[in-house]
Amino acid sequence: MTAADDHPGVPQFPSIPYAEWVDTKNTLHRFAQVVGKVRLAAGVRRNHWWGVPFHLTGRGITTRPMGDALSFTIDFDFVDHRLLVHTLAGETVSFPLAGQSVASFWRRTNQALEALGIHVGVDQPTPFDLPDSARPFAEDTEHATYEPGWATRYWQVLSQVNLVLVRFSAGYSGKVSPVHNFWHTFDIAVTRFSDRVVDQPPEHDPVTREAYSREVISAGFWFGEEAFPEPAFYSYTAPEPDGLADEPLVPASARWVEQRGAHLAVLRYDDARASDDPRRVVLEFLESTYQAGARLAGWDIERLACPGGLTDPVGAH
Repeated sequence: MTAADDHPGVPQFPSIPYAEWVDTKNTLHRFAQVVGKVRLAAGVRRNHWWGVPFHLTGRGITTRPMGDALSFTIDFDFVDHRLLVHTLAGETVSFPLAGQSVASFWRRTNQALEALGIHVGVDQPTPFDLPDSARPFAEDTEHATYEPGWATRYWQVLSQVNLVLVRFSAGYSGKVSPVHNFWHTFDIAVTRFSDRVVDQPPEHDPVTREAYSREVISAGFWFGEEAFPEPAFYSYTAPEPDGLADEPLVPASARWVEQRGAHLAVLRYDDARASDDPRRVVLEFLESTYQAGARLAGWDIERLACPGGLTDPVGAH
């Protein structure tokens, strides 16, 4: 794999073709779910699951501090390709990411926690919403591909996209989530809220009920899946207002895609990469999707605007 060898530095949006790293992606997704389940068990519950996702670091992704009696973090280092568990007492246990199956990664993660005196009970040690969701992590020897070059590239793409989403996030003064990396869906996203309560049907699962208990417009990026095998930026409004999929998008290459009975606005990553100014194109895409959803849903767009990331009229002037 030579993903990091085709240029002297890191381009604005590095290439990451789905088919070329799908085996590493599938393994890494399950590694992330292992650590994510620890985060879920040891972290503080926050509205809309904000306490669960990962965040970017200068070398990979982190859970951020968690735990009660003993604060600890778990970090993926995608430069040296190690998993590191740090405690507030300054102790660290780490092991290499390469050469692990999901089963051995599960075992070694638990051994690292135990070596540091950390005891976390994971209720469901199985993948979430993946084809092998009935198979325990401890039994998964199938997913064992970890190519360091692609893992580094994954982190580089996440880092570049993170900066774009942070910039987009700054233009909204209402309730807005952090930009966060969801381990269950393996994407990165930011969500704007109108704070209008949405009564979810009782039969919906608890993940959906909490995530969409308020009206939202969410924007993000994912790396592709079997049904859509290419990386792309996306946005959706939930609940979806009538006529959303008829709204024009910017740029012209963006389109509406039906998924699970709703519509996603989608801009292919490679279409953004091909433009003269990829970040500007992505920001224009995200703004066009927000304007469409907010207008049709009746949001007070002018009141919620935050030009330049400022709400103070004197500072803005």
